[in-house]
Amino acid sequence: MSIKNVTIAGGGVLGSQIAFQTAFTGFNVTLYDINDEAIDHAKQLLASYVPEYEAFYDDGDKAASVIDHMSFSTSLVEAVADADLVIEAIPESVKIKVSYYQELSSVAPEKTIFATNSSTFVPSQFAEYVDRPEKFLAIHFANQIWKNNNAEIMGHPGTEGKYLDEVVQFAKDIRMVPFRLYKEQHGYILNSLLVPLLDAAQKLWVNGVADPETIDKSWMIATGAPQGPFAILDVVGLNTPYNLSLAQAETDAEAGEIAKALKAMIDAGKTGAASGEGFYKYPNPAFLDPDFLK
Repeated sequence: MSIKNVTIAGGGVLGSQIAFQTAFTGFNVTLYDINDEAIDHAKQLLASYVPEYEAFYDDGDKAASVIDHMSFSTSLVEAVADADLVIEAIPESVKIKVSYYQELSSVAPEKTIFATNSSTFVPSQFAEYVDRPEKFLAIHFANQIWKNNNAEIMGHPGTEGKYLDEVVQFAKDIRMVPFRLYKEQHGYILNSLLVPLLDAAQKLWVNGVADPETIDKSWMIATGAPQGPFAILDVVGLNTPYNLSLAQAETDAEAGEIAKALKAMIDAGKTGAASGEGFYKYPNPAFLDPDFLK
């Protein structure tokens, strides 16, 4: 089976990027979300990617028509009716994901491969809730997918190799560089390296050791990195690290303090780069100023 029809479940920052990239590279894409408000928000995000693609790709002129060729639905039944592949990019909540996979299993065609884009969970945590564990796997993308074009592909012990192969080929077809993991790993490769950095930076912040700009400057000067951890958090969006910190708060007091601090920013509308403000103000964040590192 060749993958042609792709449904993206969840139109948040990364879900909308996966949808846009997949449609831009010629696949039939349906974006599903739970209500019209969520769909409208996804369309706003999708529109914001057009100039990025026009500037980044030699054939970026195609980007202007991508949204017109996509389908949108608040009905999971309709959204997956002819799907060859469904990629889940919904909130990082076990309860929400379990409910979603149980419903998806009841409505998806037999041919459909299920994939999660979860940043923190592994497929085996949800395999018992799908009706086709052999076709269930993970494909994880990095933010700003058009330029940070890695796709980490990971099965669970019950995933059949031929479906991993199909998703590896799909990743190539949407201009990603696929990285196939040999075994399950929370955080895959990228986040296993990145999350400890972001956690350490947030702890320095909430413990009053240094402010976000100082922490970012230290990291950028010492490593030559183009961004510091708080700039990265802005790109990710603060809702994801907030949810992760909240999940750890019962057993980790520092995580609880991080969750409180992030919640205050989120409640103030400072949710990251996509909203125009997080730890920095956009579209011209201070860390891009030539004098920032002086």
